Amino acid sequence: MSKLSDMENIGPTLEQRLINAGITTPMELRKLGSKSAYVILKEHDIDACINTLYALEGAIEGIRWHDLADDIKADLKRFADSEKK
Repeated sequence: MSKLSDMENIGPTLEQRLINAGITTPMELRKLGSKSAYVILKEHDIDACINTLYALEGAIEGIRWHDLADDIKADLKRFADSEKK
């Protein structure tokens, strides 16, 4: 898997947004983790939202973001909310 768009939840649009933010490979995304990648993405793309964070986490875990466990979604939501301040 060499392209971001080969990962679950990452289509061509999110892939390009990640590349524009400097995250160019699945390995880089996994190394950063969803929260750090989200922070970097938010610096370059003000439209990044909670669903983007869920998509990143799901991509790293290799599952559709809809299937993330409720406690993981709650933790990610708290994190995203804290980034708004």
